[in-house]
Amino acid sequence: MKLKANQDYQLVKACLDGDQAAFKSIFEAHAPKMMAVCARYARDNSEAEDWLQEGFIRAFNGLNSFKFNGSFEGWLRKVMVNNALKNLNRPGRKIATVELENFLDPGIEPEVISALTVKEIIHEINELPDGYRAVFNLNVIEGYSHKEIAEKLNITESTSRSQLVKAKRALKVRIVKLLRVAV
Repeated sequence: MKLKANQDYQLVKACLDGDQAAFKSIFEAHAPKMMAVCARYARDNSEAEDWLQEGFIRAFNGLNSFKFNGSFEGWLRKVMVNNALKNLNRPGRKIATVELENFLDPGIEPEVISALTVKEIIHEINELPDGYRAVFNLNVIEGYSHKEIAEKLNITESTSRSQLVKAKRALKVRIVKLLRVAV
């Protein structure tokens, strides 16, 4: 069930008035997309589901901060990304950085990538080490700058830049291996 902006606004207003059915409608309408957001940062599906639940709790608890000037889905996505980053940065969980020497740098032709499905590419992104995956998703998918990523992940801007370069190279290696297996 996909909602239009004005339907989202009406549901948010109903939620703010305590309408339980509105909470359920928002969850059902947005959970699939938000699950995809959480899955981009989580190690596995179970962790992504936990983060989805936490994210919706945070969103519903902070619903009064939604200003009704812009996309509710965009606001909700930001809540989910921030929740995922909070979980990545929690005590006891360190974002691992992997040295570039652990990867080869084979050449790959752009036409070859077009033979892959979106699902295959997403799977390969999800197989990247946590640090690579977080920086890659924040920069390439979410559009954050290296300064913003550094602040969100509590790393330096140069670490963010290097992790993105390494993520792209690692992804390239994974895709080449995938293509070699398929051929």
